[in-house]
Amino acid sequence: MKAAIGDKLIVEGAHDGAPRKIGFIIELRNEDGSPPYVVRWEADEHESLVFPGPDAHVVPSVPR
Repeated sequence: MKAAIGDKLIVEGAHDGAPRKIGFIIELRNEDGSPPYVVRWEADEHESLVFPGPDAHVVPSVPR
């Protein structure tokens, strides 16, 4: 998984009916764009360090 600042991180719900979490990558910890990422979550503006699992994917902010 690779990302850039401004990309969207989507984490699907872990259980049936669980909502997905949507956040924006605001900081990279590795120059090559690999995790972890600092993410600002859309729902509550909370920021956290995220090590994305298999239920997560990145949506680029601009086509690459």
